[in-house]
Amino acid sequence: MAVKRNCSYCSNEIEPGTGLMFVRNDGTIMWFCSSKCLKNYRLGRDPKKLPWTKSYISR
Repeated sequence: MAVKRNCSYCSNEIEPGTGLMFVRNDGTIMWFCSSKCLKNYRLGRDPKKLPWTKSYISR
């Protein structure tokens, strides 16, 4: 059975068969819905400061 996952960066739902799996050196598995999310994670950007993420905090 296919499992629906959430993006580790923007918290959007990822459809089965899509998305990117990123494995860190410590063995932690992170799922990303798009390369946009993966690139922003690698650049060290805080998802709370980006308005297109679900974890955005409006000021």
